[in-house]
Amino acid sequence: MAVSGIVLVLFLFVHMVGNLKIFLGATDFNHYAHWLRSLGTPLLPETWYLWIQRAGLTIALIAHVYAAAVLTRRARAARPVKYAHRPKIQSSYSARTMRWGGVIVLLFAIYHILDLTTGHLNPNGDREHPYTNVVQDFAPDRWYVTLFYTLAIVAVGLHLAHGIFSAARTLGQQTMKGQRRAKHIAIALSLVLVVGYLSVPFAVLTGLVD
Repeated sequence: MAVSGIVLVLFLFVHMVGNLKIFLGATDFNHYAHWLRSLGTPLLPETWYLWIQRAGLTIALIAHVYAAAVLTRRARAARPVKYAHRPKIQSSYSARTMRWGGVIVLLFAIYHILDLTTGHLNPNGDREHPYTNVVQDFAPDRWYVTLFYTLAIVAVGLHLAHGIFSAARTLGQQTMKGQRRAKHIAIALSLVLVVGYLSVPFAVLTGLVD
């Protein structure tokens, strides 16, 4: 679960950096999007890199969800009889909402693909003009899309805040000092990701990007 999660997190940060190119203007952003389709050529046919990447991410996502389901079943099997009195355990909000956050992230990923990858749910849906697709998608009259996007990204941030910390513990960070450092790093990385992703729709909404 930790390894598959790390793969997905690395993709999210790389994807965020690509998204921020929208602040360089339509020409640079469109050039970047078209460059992704030709990445790997002439060794690979055009768009093959993207399909290889999508296949790898799909495998990582399936592995992540499967690992979560297995761990849940093991936890229940280890305690088949419920506690008569279960004491309160101090935990973060992100930890308590980990499972529901994962479901929200999964549903958002499906919507996001249909919106800005395939274009089926995008008001513009022109693969040749990805900059226009983004601007039209988060236009002020489509505030509900920005609202949904914001809620989903916040859910991603909460999921990562606990997930990165848990991955660090799983991979060997067991000392109290090391765990505190891992927790701070997890929160910082999650904040960077949330701010980075939300900067795009709010820039469009406020007219900074048009």
